[in-house]
Amino acid sequence: MGTGSQDATNRFKALMDQVEEPLKTTYQNVHQGYHAETLARFLKAREWNVIKAHKMLVDCLHWRVQNEIDNILTKPIIPTDLYRAVRNSQLIGMSGYSREGLPVFAHGVGLSTFDKASVHYYVQSHIQINEYRDRIVLPTASRKYGRPITTCVKVLDMTGLKLSALNQIKLMTIISTIDDMNYPEKTNTYYIVNAPYIFSACWKVVKPLLQERTRKKVQVLSGNGRDELLKIMDAASLPHFCNRGGSGSSRHSEYANENCFSLDHPFHQQLYNYIKQQSLASEPTQPIRQGSVHVNLPELAAEGTEIAKTIESEMHKFENGNGLSGSLDGHKINDNSDYRTAHCL
Repeated sequence: MGTGSQDATNRFKALMDQVEEPLKTTYQNVHQGYHAETLARFLKAREWNVIKAHKMLVDCLHWRVQNEIDNILTKPIIPTDLYRAVRNSQLIGMSGYSREGLPVFAHGVGLSTFDKASVHYYVQSHIQINEYRDRIVLPTASRKYGRPITTCVKVLDMTGLKLSALNQIKLMTIISTIDDMNYPEKTNTYYIVNAPYIFSACWKVVKPLLQERTRKKVQVLSGNGRDELLKIMDAASLPHFCNRGGSGSSRHSEYANENCFSLDHPFHQQLYNYIKQQSLASEPTQPIRQGSVHVNLPELAAEGTEIAKTIESEMHKFENGNGLSGSLDGHKINDNSDYRTAHCL
């Protein structure tokens, strides 16, 4: 960290030292003892402008208090069949760790349908995974490796990306906005795999709309990305779709836990059991309540709205101009060069 960066961090810390309750308590759940790393994340998100970074973090803390985010890990999605339906339609999981100790999270972007529950359940589930990552997974990794580990690696599988994905753009933009505003700079690198041609075409028009910091974070890999990913992680940590043909390849495997998206996978079992245990500990005499947690949905930022409109326009061009419909899964990107892309896709 350079002299200018250290000075900005010190000034930011001085401002945060003045924060009072209830923001002070929720801030502890944000930083988990790693003050400097947390402040640096918000500073990076605001181009090292201390005033803007301070406003961003304080706004985040108010959002957490107003929506009781500190308690969200005591609110299981029940019954279990409903949670399984959420997991089967919002494909996300943790497959292992990189050799540097960063957790590896996998996202099945192309096959996530978000059509088995209300928007609030999907937002609740996404935030719960974020909070479990930040409060349990990352601190555990930090203790194991003896150094602060505050970011993760994400592998995004585009298998099955369809023109019908337009139906999910608004929800994905909402989730992306929640992350950008309240969990900034939590991902070290995004790797895009199994990318169909339609993704490449959309990327060409979206790329100019993104900040350089975002463009540099994400790489589109050839095919399922296995060879490149093995440079940063062991084979045991590869997401299942990097060993086979895509997100749906192990859905009918006799070994359900091979699919890191499945509720039967160890990560999701640990997460779900943790939330249920926390619920019982917080209200031991009360039955677990059904119903989703209603988090205030953010107003979409101008950049996110413009990107969403651009993607929608580009995909309509494919549909109307080329007569394409359904899955474009068969057209893969085989270029080995390091393309950069946007994590919102």
